[in-house]
Amino acid sequence: MEEKFIIQGGNPLKGEVEIRGAKNAAFPILAASVLTKETCVIDNIPLIEDVFKMIKILEKMGAEISWTGKRKIEINSSKVRPSKIPFNLVACFRGSVLVLGGLLGRFNRVKIPSPGGCLIGARPIDTHLDAFEQAGVRVSPESGFYCFEKRKEDKAIEVILKEISVTATENMLLFAAANSKKTVIKIADQDYQVQDLIKVLEKMGAEIKHSGVRELEIIGKKRLKGFKHFIMYDPIEAGTFIIAALATRGQVIIKNAELSFLSLFLKRLKDFGANFKILDSKTIRVLPSKKLKIDKIQSLPYPGIHSDLQPELGVLATQTKGATLIHDPLFEGRLRYLNELNKMGADIIFCDPYRAIVYGPSQLQAIEMPSSDIRAGAAMIIAGLIAKGTTVIHNVYQIDRGYEKIEERLQKLGADIKRRIQK
Repeated sequence: MEEKFIIQGGNPLKGEVEIRGAKNAAFPILAASVLTKETCVIDNIPLIEDVFKMIKILEKMGAEISWTGKRKIEINSSKVRPSKIPFNLVACFRGSVLVLGGLLGRFNRVKIPSPGGCLIGARPIDTHLDAFEQAGVRVSPESGFYCFEKRKEDKAIEVILKEISVTATENMLLFAAANSKKTVIKIADQDYQVQDLIKVLEKMGAEIKHSGVRELEIIGKKRLKGFKHFIMYDPIEAGTFIIAALATRGQVIIKNAELSFLSLFLKRLKDFGANFKILDSKTIRVLPSKKLKIDKIQSLPYPGIHSDLQPELGVLATQTKGATLIHDPLFEGRLRYLNELNKMGADIIFCDPYRAIVYGPSQLQAIEMPSSDIRAGAAMIIAGLIAKGTTVIHNVYQIDRGYEKIEERLQKLGADIKRRIQK
């Protein structure tokens, strides 16, 4: 049984939309609950497939979880055991790598398969493995699995990450929170999900400070407390709706938008000629923009423009005048969605796996296409909203992994988009 989206393009988006909880902040915060035997309360849970998987992983390991509201859960991990890790779930879900930091903070031995995820290029976990080894953990590959064994001594640690990695930074924060000696993480990522996790770990009793450029210093505790936390709203989802409004030349008010994490994104949109008004720190009104011109889109680690917003910006570039260079040095597979745009009538030339040039404007024509990953799927929805004719997007499960009932929210903005189930 397959679900697909049927989109009739041509309607400008109009109205208001509220952003949901941040998917990528939910994963490490859920993982943090493993560090304590006390009950944790997490609110503003995004109701999406990947978060449900993370919750299921915790339940399979022995966590007692109850929903106390539509988006609110209580977790008690006192009965969690690493031996109960559901290998099948971990293997198909990359966010599951974050259970490592919590489990190794509390237990001495952990075994996991290599985590799965979106097909956006090679995404090995070697940065995680190297970081744990620097932290005194013995890592042994074993027939498709990784075995981790923690040394028993409690000492100060310095970890220099091989690259700026969000999830490796989070794993080290989780691990360090249970170490009563000082841990220093260098080349640390400091994006929104990392900052939200830091707030949680501080509530649990860890002391964390920024001790230098991309440098974090943590002094943890052996016995961490439970916590109550409201997950921040999703900046990537906010950016997605902003671009959808601009691409359709609509007029949309976007609420619960974490604009402080979109500073460069908004600055560049203004440079491109986008018409919008910031009403307050979490509300933005997007207005029709007649003369958009994009010279370059380059995605970089925070505080750069998120790679997760690059596909949506690529769709927008097809509607602007002149040439736009798209450069994503982070993932060599992130530009694959541009092949679908070319099939729709866009004029795009690939320079290499990381760079492409989009010539616009182009009148996109509706086609039938797959959804290869979360962000490319959202970008293809936007393409369908501006295309001439009826667009069909298959494998919408990929989109559901990151966006909560996106078709219903777009319908409220006037989009002609329907979900169909095909047996």
